[in-house]
Amino acid sequence: MAAIKFDKVTKQYGKVQAIKEVTLEVKDREFMVLVGPSGCGKSTLLRMIAGLEEISTGELYIGDQMVNELPPKDRDIAIVFQNYALYPHMTAYENMAFGLKIRGTSKEVIREKVMNAAAILGIEDLLDRKPKAMSGGQRQRIAIGRAIVREPRVFLFDEPLSNLDAKLRGQMRLEIARLHKKLQTTVVYVTHDQVEAMTLGDRIAVINQGIIQQVDTPDNLYRFPKNRFVAGFIGTPPMNFLEGKIMDKEGDIVFRTDSGELSVSVKDHAEIAALIHQKVTLGIRPEHIHASAAKAGPQSIPFSAYIPIVERLGHECYAFLAIGDQQISARLLSEEVSTNLPATMNLYIERDKIHFFSAETGESLKSSH
Repeated sequence: MAAIKFDKVTKQYGKVQAIKEVTLEVKDREFMVLVGPSGCGKSTLLRMIAGLEEISTGELYIGDQMVNELPPKDRDIAIVFQNYALYPHMTAYENMAFGLKIRGTSKEVIREKVMNAAAILGIEDLLDRKPKAMSGGQRQRIAIGRAIVREPRVFLFDEPLSNLDAKLRGQMRLEIARLHKKLQTTVVYVTHDQVEAMTLGDRIAVINQGIIQQVDTPDNLYRFPKNRFVAGFIGTPPMNFLEGKIMDKEGDIVFRTDSGELSVSVKDHAEIAALIHQKVTLGIRPEHIHASAAKAGPQSIPFSAYIPIVERLGHECYAFLAIGDQQISARLLSEEVSTNLPATMNLYIERDKIHFFSAETGESLKSSH
């Protein structure tokens, strides 16, 4: 049993509370991703699991055992760091074998485990090399192999792909996902990259300022964010936000942007319609704005926007739209956007993909799905 449970865990650095009563359960064999901006507390939570960071208050369990006071060597975990942490004077084989060697494991068993891990990772031809003769991706595979030979109950990854280029990061994401399916071990993975989080995690814990904002599957985080922070953090490019007010427009209750250039009926949503004369925030993802009503669906919302600039990415482009003094982006086909910019364009929003958030608290109001 390798489930992990945080029960009202806090971490205090002097007067600063870095972790604020976190309660979180990682299921046995689950791939849990901790994601959030730099300084949010995600690495601190990981280091608590490893025993490298003391807990101020609360309880931490690995399996059925409370491990608050248990030293790292007795926790049966393995950690892979961002900087690889390989011994430069040792070969890849020696680096992978070192932990077992200092435990007194026999040479035969060490060789069997190292060769098995090397086969899993496809690094058999690297075992005689030293780290300076390897690429970043190869070094990271050796670091992961060193963790595998331990056969731990829990794997911990602390931003392991941050030092790799974009292409290698994509390859290593696939390697780590494949590895988890093969080993069926509990994984806690820390990253600030939401693409990594979305592609790897069975579930994701989104963290901000030491507080878990939402724990859910990647799909639910994307479709049903609980607050504006989660909505803006999950998704590439991020969700657009438009500030406005709920108003009575000739008997129809509408959300209207501050500039009055976009009006959306909310009469059918009692929770939002009840907020008449109050400020709220509308959220819509760039991929849910279209160049034609047919693509946006039968209840599409038309609007006109000024486009000063476009980022062209070949088949697609990101068009930056001015709605009064507010700016949003739309993910469109390149052929749909004029090359003669700036220009004004008629566009359409998918009504059932709209979200509404409290302007005061940022909490989600009833969305249109």
